[in-house]
Amino acid sequence: MAEDYYKTLEVPREASQAEIQKAYRRLARKHHPDLNPDDKAAKKRFQEVQAAFDVLNDTNKRELYDRYGSSFETMGQGGPHPGPGGPAGGPTSAEDFDFSQFFGDRFGGGEAGRGAGGFADFFSEMRGGRSGTRKTAKPAKPGKQRGADLESAVEIPFNVAIVGGQTELSLDRGGKVETISVKIPAGIEEGKKIRLRGQGAPGANDGPPGDLLLTIHIAPHPYFRRRGDDLDVRVPVTLLEAAEGAKVEVPTPKGTVALRVPP
Repeated sequence: MAEDYYKTLEVPREASQAEIQKAYRRLARKHHPDLNPDDKAAKKRFQEVQAAFDVLNDTNKRELYDRYGSSFETMGQGGPHPGPGGPAGGPTSAEDFDFSQFFGDRFGGGEAGRGAGGFADFFSEMRGGRSGTRKTAKPAKPGKQRGADLESAVEIPFNVAIVGGQTELSLDRGGKVETISVKIPAGIEEGKKIRLRGQGAPGANDGPPGDLLLTIHIAPHPYFRRRGDDLDVRVPVTLLEAAEGAKVEVPTPKGTVALRVPP
């Protein structure tokens, strides 16, 4: 059974040229042999996608294909004879596409990466191969690798958890013990985590460091108890103060406050 080029590119028969080009870029990126070096099925699929695109992206070829199907090349005036240039709607074939548009961001393409190897150079060499010369691609340099995230825990005083502040933390990073200062937000709860950007393990090949995930534990207080955002405290009063009422001084993490005890 003849292959349906529209099914190969996963587009409807009424698809626009822009939709065909978009589908081709997606499928070529997915099945390209360099991204699937040990997958023979992917290589075959890539070749099928490229063959379908060569036809459907050419206005004249597509018109004949829609009319005669897979035998379009033997119909009409002996089949289409593509010239050196493609139609106004797009390039003639896969080789005329600038693959760096969709491989560049991932493999160091763009203006900064065109001379750094990867797919930009690879497809540039393929274009030059039509004149009978082909260069040997240089081995890609290992890319930058982000450092691993680290986890640690720290216990802070009760009053720091309530009003906020700073605490010191000793951290072992790559065999080197370092002391860092950590800002504690006011009202933090037991067991909450703070992410410290760039304070994790160092990266490889000049890659960025990872993050530090810090679990907060709160030391108990001899007088105060916390219930959500509320604080409980026991205040001793004399029998006379309880009977007649009194004004007592109550210490809090934010300072001493005066409370009125009703009679």
